Amino acid sequence: MAQGRERDEGYHSAGGASLSVRWVQGFPKQNVHFVNNNTICYPCGNYVIFINIETKNKTVLQCSNGIVGVVATNIPYEVVAFSDRKLKPLIYIYSFPGLTRRTKLKGNILLDYTLLSFSYCGTYLASYSSLPEFELALWNWESNIILCKKSQPGMDVNQMSFNPMNWRQLCLSSPSAVSVWTIERSNQEHHFRARSVKLPLEDGSFFNETDVVFPQSLPKDLIYGPVLPLSAIAGLVGEEAETFRPKDDLYPLLHPTMHCWTPTSDLYIGCEEGHLLMINGDTLKVTVLNKIEEESPLGRRNFISPVTLVYQKEGVLASGIDGFVYSFIIKDGSYMIKDFLEIERPVEHMTFSPNYTMLLIQTDKATVLACCPSSLSAAVGTEGGSVYFISVYDKESPQVVDKAFLSESSVQHVTYDQRGIFLLVGTSEGKVFIICASSSRSFRIIGFTEVAKDILQISTVSLSETDIVEVMVLSSLPEAGRSRLEMFTLPTLLPQVSTIFADERGRLKDEIIHKYLYELEHTLSSAVLDFQSKQIYGFCSQVPYICSYLLPKEEHMGIYILKPYKKVQSRQYGPGMLYLSSHGLWLITIAKCGILCIRDVYTLETFARCRSHSHQGHGIQSMRISMDGQNILVNGRNDGTLVYLKWKRFGGLLASEILDYYQKLLISLSSTMGEENDYLSTTPKVCIDLGSDSEHTKQKASIDSSQDELVPTDVKKEIPWIQQKSQEAIKKEVNLFSKKRKEIKEGIKSLSKTILNMMEENDKLENIAKLDQQEFGLDLEELERLHDESQEEVAKMIKDVEMHNLAKSYLAELIKEECWNSMAVKGRALKCFHIPCVVENFPMKARTVEELKELERVLQQKKIEAECLKLRKEIVEAQSGVILVKKRHEEDDEEEEEEDKTVKCSNLPNYLLGSLSTDFGVDTSLLSSQLQLHSREEKINQIILLKDIIYKVKTAFNNEFDAAYKQKEFEITRVKERNVRIREIIVDLELEEAVWQPEFEDCEKPERTLVVQDEEITAHKHVMPWHKAREELIVNRETERWLLIQGANTRLRALMDMMGGVLEVKKEDILRMVIPQPAFMAKPDAVWTEEERKQFKDYEKKVKELNEERDKYRKSLEAELKKLQNSIQESTQAFDEHLKRLFERRVKAELVTNQEELKISNLAFSLLLDEELSSREKFLNNYLTRKQLEKSQTSEAVRKSREDLDVYKEHYDNLLAEDKVMDRSFKKEFSEIPGHQVDILYKLFKRRPRISKQKTHSETTSAVPFGELPGSGKLSKDAFAQLMKAMDELDNISNMPEGLNPLVWNHFCMTRRAKVENEQKVKQKAADLLEMATFLRKRVEEEEKVQQEIERVFHELILLQEEKVRFQLNLTIQILLKQGQVELENFQLVLEYSDAILINRNIIEDLNSVIRTQGQKKIASMMETKDVHKRILQIEWEHKKMEMEREDLNQKAWDIQMLFFSRDRQKYLNEPNYEALISIQIGIMEQTIAVLDKTHKKNVENCKKLLKKLGKFSNQKDIANYTLSCNLREELVAVSERKDICNAMGSKLTCEKIVKERYENMMQQQKLTHISKQQAEQISILQTEVERLRMKTFPALVQM
Repeated sequence: MAQGRERDEGYHSAGGASLSVRWVQGFPKQNVHFVNNNTICYPCGNYVIFINIETKNKTVLQCSNGIVGVVATNIPYEVVAFSDRKLKPLIYIYSFPGLTRRTKLKGNILLDYTLLSFSYCGTYLASYSSLPEFELALWNWESNIILCKKSQPGMDVNQMSFNPMNWRQLCLSSPSAVSVWTIERSNQEHHFRARSVKLPLEDGSFFNETDVVFPQSLPKDLIYGPVLPLSAIAGLVGEEAETFRPKDDLYPLLHPTMHCWTPTSDLYIGCEEGHLLMINGDTLKVTVLNKIEEESPLGRRNFISPVTLVYQKEGVLASGIDGFVYSFIIKDGSYMIKDFLEIERPVEHMTFSPNYTMLLIQTDKATVLACCPSSLSAAVGTEGGSVYFISVYDKESPQVVDKAFLSESSVQHVTYDQRGIFLLVGTSEGKVFIICASSSRSFRIIGFTEVAKDILQISTVSLSETDIVEVMVLSSLPEAGRSRLEMFTLPTLLPQVSTIFADERGRLKDEIIHKYLYELEHTLSSAVLDFQSKQIYGFCSQVPYICSYLLPKEEHMGIYILKPYKKVQSRQYGPGMLYLSSHGLWLITIAKCGILCIRDVYTLETFARCRSHSHQGHGIQSMRISMDGQNILVNGRNDGTLVYLKWKRFGGLLASEILDYYQKLLISLSSTMGEENDYLSTTPKVCIDLGSDSEHTKQKASIDSSQDELVPTDVKKEIPWIQQKSQEAIKKEVNLFSKKRKEIKEGIKSLSKTILNMMEENDKLENIAKLDQQEFGLDLEELERLHDESQEEVAKMIKDVEMHNLAKSYLAELIKEECWNSMAVKGRALKCFHIPCVVENFPMKARTVEELKELERVLQQKKIEAECLKLRKEIVEAQSGVILVKKRHEEDDEEEEEEDKTVKCSNLPNYLLGSLSTDFGVDTSLLSSQLQLHSREEKINQIILLKDIIYKVKTAFNNEFDAAYKQKEFEITRVKERNVRIREIIVDLELEEAVWQPEFEDCEKPERTLVVQDEEITAHKHVMPWHKAREELIVNRETERWLLIQGANTRLRALMDMMGGVLEVKKEDILRMVIPQPAFMAKPDAVWTEEERKQFKDYEKKVKELNEERDKYRKSLEAELKKLQNSIQESTQAFDEHLKRLFERRVKAELVTNQEELKISNLAFSLLLDEELSSREKFLNNYLTRKQLEKSQTSEAVRKSREDLDVYKEHYDNLLAEDKVMDRSFKKEFSEIPGHQVDILYKLFKRRPRISKQKTHSETTSAVPFGELPGSGKLSKDAFAQLMKAMDELDNISNMPEGLNPLVWNHFCMTRRAKVENEQKVKQKAADLLEMATFLRKRVEEEEKVQQEIERVFHELILLQEEKVRFQLNLTIQILLKQGQVELENFQLVLEYSDAILINRNIIEDLNSVIRTQGQKKIASMMETKDVHKRILQIEWEHKKMEMEREDLNQKAWDIQMLFFSRDRQKYLNEPNYEALISIQIGIMEQTIAVLDKTHKKNVENCKKLLKKLGKFSNQKDIANYTLSCNLREELVAVSERKDICNAMGSKLTCEKIVKERYENMMQQQKLTHISKQQAEQISILQTEVERLRMKTFPALVQM
């Protein structure tokens, strides 16, 4: 419906007036496209704008259905495609430059097209839509048909482009994925095939992904069953299982930002992480290009991710958000970055012109603008807080004439009053600056006033009849849900007397400008003040109403609440804005719906309206109307469009009123405008940088656009005007009050000294007399503020603590409810009295009703099964024969008894039962055998029964624990009773012994932990004063009452005074009894009387008797004490022994519980594995169903493709046959003419024209990296047309052979043309046939691949079923083994039991006993054989021993016979005095030695003399040798001279040759001799080693 309104409300008239669009300006909000080498186009609101870059001519194409969506251009065909934004959008194709609609494409898209892209070759257009279809479609835009389409839900794409070298490849990229789509064609059928690119990880490395559907590297678990894929473990059975990955297995990948194609059909991908990827277009292999670092200015910039990429030769151009364009020079897997171009603003898009001679760059830039009514100037506000004044005296070249740096806050509103006296500038910090609008006064800043921060609109009323300008500022109060209006008055003489109206800091005085505050109880999006200043018109932001509010006539203080006076429906939706015409009688409203309405200011009725923008672009942002009301400019909010509206039918009273007012205003402003314009014409141009003040930009422009740019220059940092005024005021105040400041400083110093002295005196005082530090503070306001802040902090802390305590209390309540209140049996412990042993019970929760019902169901089912088993047994017995019944009657009875035992008492042994639960009296008769748990229901029932057994075991132990707990309570009570007597005895005996009193600890009574005792609280209790006074009063009254009672009881006082408070003496008082001494014992013994002596003897006797009684009683008390202590010790030790047994029982109960829980865990695991197997089987079945469906589709595609190929091949064969028939029948057709002419015509018939290819300019060819695009349909058509044109030249009559009839020539030309056309058809058919064959081959490959997948699924299903059967039969059972029964060496456990069976233990034991008996017999026989062999060996050993002894004796006899007997030995034996003979011989030898020594000395002396003589002779010889050496040197010199002479003469003696040859032969012989010696040595060494090795192999025979 909205779209219908947009079409129907192109313009609407009321009262004979209507508006229409005359022209459209704007900046691109999307990417700019080239239509041809010189023309660009871009969408702008409801229009598509075309700009010729050379001539700056602009053409506008309007969309009939509202705002323009996405745009794409086809350069070869010079067409532009764009979509609209309505429900079920359309795609329009227009030709350029005629802007005639070629076609309209209608698809099944519901919401919007997000991407359009033309192929570089052919008539193909790709479109993509996001929600809800996510559909990619391929169009033949000439035929207006969809060739193919495919939907991929959830795939959001932000860029799409065709491969320039191959229109069959299409790349789609998003921030998380890149995919390459291949278009396959078979005749008229097209097919999409998508392939995803595997992106690297964020660090640039690659991750090896495993197959999720059929993983090959899963481990084999031999104990716990098969290991399944993660999807089966997760229980997924649908399509999500094919891509399921757990959270821990997901790794962050690179995030692509932009892509571009290369001439080699590769892709360059720029990533957000800064990596540059290269992707092979055929294999999709990803290569991470390495960045070559080099020190350059680039290193100082943070280039992270490219926003846009464009290909050039040897690399790409990339741009980021830093305002630079970089050149990536790519070579051999690496790239180097260089600066290409510096742009002042972030670059959003780049593209080359088709001939690559121009680079288009889109940037961001925006300003806030207002035009002055009194001069040809304009004011521009920036985000940096500056206002630039621009002279438009020369329309073609605007100039910046001045600048005002107001504040550091951004400028949001710039407004002139109606007469152009003041410029009002609103900033984001809530300040409104008033600037003189006169250029002759240098745009002087008058002052500012403060308003609310969120300024929505500034409205003024400046009439020529008055000397004031009324200003109204609208602000929003979002927290209160209200709007605020602030009104003040500015006199026209304010520029001359600005110092009176403003203070030193530039703030205008509220009382002088008559500032008033108003508030509305609802929110407004816009408000204006009427020219009579009596009422306000407001546009409500929440409801579609326009309201008027009457202003109070009397002055007021504070905030005045305005009430609506009149309400009118706006008939516009969304928030809007209000404007007044120059004469104040028209109220113009704009809104988000995109409709502009002009209303009568009194009745608020609309008399003209026009839809200039679409609501899909969020309507209209602002509007300006000329003073004469003839021209209206409307600016869109999000579409970047500036629309010029003009009246179609404008006259009558409407025109006369505003024209009259315009004439009056023009007359009143004529003098001022002349002066100001003259001043502007002479003002020099100021060069100011706008780049720093335009960071927040909303409009785009290109370098080659028609918009002029300001030349940026460096500007030093300036101080804002408001800061300058503040500094000047501070300086003035400092100069004015300098003396007063000095006096105040001196006073402050003296006062601070006094206070410091007082503080020192205060520190010396006692604590009770000390004052707090804050008492010395003199700033009472600051103290009060600090006190209030501290109170706020305390209140905040109290609230935080209360909330913290509340949270802790809630958490404690939850824990108590979960761990204490919900427990039917509370957890507690028991400790022994004397040994460190603790026994804990089992905390238990009460079983729910559902659990009890489930248990009852299982028990009932087990009973029914037992009865059924018994009945089946009886039926089998009844059907058996009578003889068998008689013979086996007794055996049947035994079997029945055993069955009864099985039903009642579970005849299974403990080791097969798997637990010791029967030791606690638990009935296990209903449990199934572990060897029979095959089905899922049996396992679930077994788990329920096992849980019941655990519950009963715990209950049984808890009963024993409760009995022990009661026993300990009884023991403690008995000990307390006995301790009463023990304490009395200890007191009587005056012993210093401690009484042992056992008590329950907190672990034994845990409920005490939940109750806080008063003694546990360490903090002092806060007692209110009145409560404390009441307690003191109660204590005083109780004390007085007790004193009164004690004073009145005289009997008790008398008894206490006379008899110690008792009426008779007890036996226990003997120890305390004392016999009083007589009074005379104070006197000396000598003065005692006889009577006194008798009394003394009686006294001594009584004392002795008392002491004896004391000893007897003391001994009896000691015996009683020992007896009581022994009794306590025995009873407590007996309890400790009982508790030790209970502890053993607890360990056994925990053992049984763990055994049963282990069985439950095994059963639960088997159930879980069964579910996983079922999930895996369901998934494989579903996957098989999908693959079979895909197989049927591929088979159908193969069948259809094969049929199409056969039909097309038949057509091709027919066409080829026709071509051959035409060739063969040529001579028959021209058989009537002579043969030589036929031959000439046949040669001409075979002749084909040569088509000269158009040579492009070398510069263009070198600049365009893609060259001439192949496979273009337009090129093939152009080639065919050129061929036909060349055929026309051949058909010319000048080429006719001589003597040929013209009719025959015409017939020949027609025949030849038909032949050429047929050949072209054959070529086209052959190419199509090859393409269809390729298409068929790919479909067959897809079918084979799907078939392989199906076979693989079947194989996987078979393996899975085998695993499932094996798992169901191969049960995990729990067996109890006695300690030491199975012994293993070195803990070598066997984990593979595939060939093992489980049998009864008795069979093994019987077999072992038989084996043991036979083994003993064999050992006995082996021992006998061993003894015999031992005796034989012993005899043989003795025989060998005797042989060896005989040989030794023979050898000794021979040695004796052959013994050498010298003369010395004979002399020693024969000489009787052998020692004397030896001494004589020694003396003779000594004399001989002395003689020899003398002879030696003489020889030495002779040798010394000889040496002296030889030394002299040697010296003589040395002298002679020296003389000879000198002579020899001279001879050598002579010989060398002669030798040189001989060499020069070339003669050589024969003897020298012979000598040299002999010398060389001799040296050779010596060398060979040396080598032979070395080889001989090596050979000898090797022979030795060989002999050693040979001997090493011989056996060593050692004699025994």
